[in-house]
Amino acid sequence: MISAGLKKIIEGNALGFATIGKNKPHNIAVACVRVEGNFVVISNSHIKDSIKNIRFNKNVSLVVWNKDYEKACIGFELVGTARNYIEGKWFDYVCDLPDNKGYKIKSAIVVKIDKIKKLLS
Repeated sequence: MISAGLKKIIEGNALGFATIGKNKPHNIAVACVRVEGNFVVISNSHIKDSIKNIRFNKNVSLVVWNKDYEKACIGFELVGTARNYIEGKWFDYVCDLPDNKGYKIKSAIVVKIDKIKKLLS
């Protein structure tokens, strides 16, 4: 389960989102992200290559660092499996988020987190 403290860091910062394609890895930044239990839910209004990669390989990784990194440089890598939803409860969930008002949401990418690793520098 993702702790309340880590949830705050995830929802308050942009995250690096890494997927694996047929020939190479792909990494993007995602910002409209919510935590629900052990799931990270990503709103998709423009993501293309990552969606293609998830169809090929559902294993993904997310990385996030706290904003106050000068005082305590702590980050987290979250590893799990992703699914892309173009309809249903997860799609409705992201469409209803206030942050998405005015955006054409194409899907909800839902990552079930299997492993959390603390990163220190």
